[in-house]
Amino acid sequence: MDIRVTVPAMRNFVMQLPEKLQKSLKSHFKGLTKHNDRTKSRISLGNDKESSSTLLEINLEKQLQVWKENPTWVDQSPDIKVSVPKGSFCHLNVKVDVGLPPDAVYNIVTDPDNKRVFKNIKEVLSRKVLVDEGLHQVVEVDQAALWKFLWWSGTISVHVLVDQNRADYSMKFKQVKTGFMERFEGCWRVEPILVDEKSCLPFKPKTVADYISCTKGKGRVGSKVSLEQIIQPLIIPPPPISWYLRGITTRTTEMLITDLLAEAGRIREGSTSVPDISEGKELVKSEKILDEFSAHGICDIKRRWAKYIRL
Repeated sequence: MDIRVTVPAMRNFVMQLPEKLQKSLKSHFKGLTKHNDRTKSRISLGNDKESSSTLLEINLEKQLQVWKENPTWVDQSPDIKVSVPKGSFCHLNVKVDVGLPPDAVYNIVTDPDNKRVFKNIKEVLSRKVLVDEGLHQVVEVDQAALWKFLWWSGTISVHVLVDQNRADYSMKFKQVKTGFMERFEGCWRVEPILVDEKSCLPFKPKTVADYISCTKGKGRVGSKVSLEQIIQPLIIPPPPISWYLRGITTRTTEMLITDLLAEAGRIREGSTSVPDISEGKELVKSEKILDEFSAHGICDIKRRWAKYIRL
């Protein structure tokens, strides 16, 4: 029933009724009209792009305050699994828990200026928004990524199409132009973790809303971040070079996660600035992962190669 159409007609009918009955019915219809207005307001708010973002920011702001009041968190090493499907070079699956709510983590990953966070991004050459539907965007990005192989280093252009959907905290990416890589694609996903769930015992919350309710708004929401990458160079080198390159790819991904955790730590501490890379501290911390692989990885590869040629 459309209340906007029926209410005026009913009001005319009410005018012909006894005074007490008029007051009773008018009060009832007034309540219905207000309810209808509130419903329309909520629908408008949900469909409006700017309002949707504002709601997300309000929730994020509350959660960041909760984290500020209780910043206790210990970062764990990421779980990295590498598989080599037949005829391919490398399939990476990474999982790590982050001490920040999903909106905050998603902001880091999708930030157009995230080269300030991720040290393997030297420069964003171009960025073009192709589709903008509020929570859903499709963006074309061309970046200059750093690479390092033994004593050599340089940059390669990574031109990808990025499909961002904040509604489910996913970000899919796929290479647009073939260059050094024949295939480069993957997906980021962020899911909520109920960090202080034990405080709800014996009640077990089934949703984030239940969790927020049972903790009286003081329960922290963290994130389970997963990254899946399929990497296929234009030419797959033979062993042992392929082993080394696969190891470098794994360590580069580990660098990426290390940078993400470092930025999450800064946000928990209330800092909005990233240390200057030119000072070398942050860059050295990230590159140390690659240096350690260069030192220990080569020895391991030599052992694998000796075993390989004996087969």
